[in-house]
Amino acid sequence: MTTDAETDVFEEHRPVLMGVAYRMLGRVADAEDVVQEAWLRWSGADRDTVRAPRAYLVRVTTRLAIDRLRQVKARGEAYVGPWLPEPYVTDFGDTVPDTAERAVLADSVSFAVLVVLESLSPLERAVFVLREAFGYPYADIAAMLDRGEPAVRQLAGRARKHVDERRPRYEVDPAQRRDLTERFLAAAAEGDLAGLMALLAPDVRLVGDSGGKSKAPLRILESADNVGRFLVAIAEKGVQEMSFRFLELNGGPAVLILSGDTPDSVLQVDVSAGRIRSVYIVRNPDKLRSLASA
Repeated sequence: MTTDAETDVFEEHRPVLMGVAYRMLGRVADAEDVVQEAWLRWSGADRDTVRAPRAYLVRVTTRLAIDRLRQVKARGEAYVGPWLPEPYVTDFGDTVPDTAERAVLADSVSFAVLVVLESLSPLERAVFVLREAFGYPYADIAAMLDRGEPAVRQLAGRARKHVDERRPRYEVDPAQRRDLTERFLAAAAEGDLAGLMALLAPDVRLVGDSGGKSKAPLRILESADNVGRFLVAIAEKGVQEMSFRFLELNGGPAVLILSGDTPDSVLQVDVSAGRIRSVYIVRNPDKLRSLASA
């Protein structure tokens, strides 16, 4: 039987476990399932063999997430249209007072990085998350994954190279992103093409994720002209009883667009040199359920 003290230990580490699982899987529901399974393992563990609860729990969570990733890849699940991670509420608050550490955590959970991580193998993804997001030493990661340290270093180097080659570089100033998001939202809602063109970088990309379950582009749109005209066309159709709510999602400011009380979509932008370089729109209703009460 699990004691109150043991429950408290698990709850103390739950945010870290959820952070690891979500970065591994890119899906909130799957991450919650993995953390729940980690709880079951913890509640049945032999306490005499658990000397470091946090290390034990991270190891269990990471291995469960690797197994789930392998199952998904083995099933060869096809996704309709571009894929984006499920939006994840990230409010670091006072839990991460260090600015540099906060920036690392925000970057590691961003849409841009998680999209790249989808192309890594499960082991590469695990090593990248544990090393880059949470700063675990190579020796500790090797112990968690039952691999030799040289092999883990090789996996880490390969994953880092892959991410660096494919991840675009953006500015992470939250105030600037919030300002540009508000101006972008106002121009888009009004169908103001000139206003949008003033905000969009010439090579801007719009990635819309609907999973084939709602209306969104089935391919990535590129160029300011294409993105601007698409957004103006959307504004002309409108959303019934539309309202907006700003949230911190995936490490940065984002907008939850509601139709009545129902989440319709999530919008987030990435910024570079004072212009919007990427626009992310999540419209897959399965990925918005967790935001209904956000």
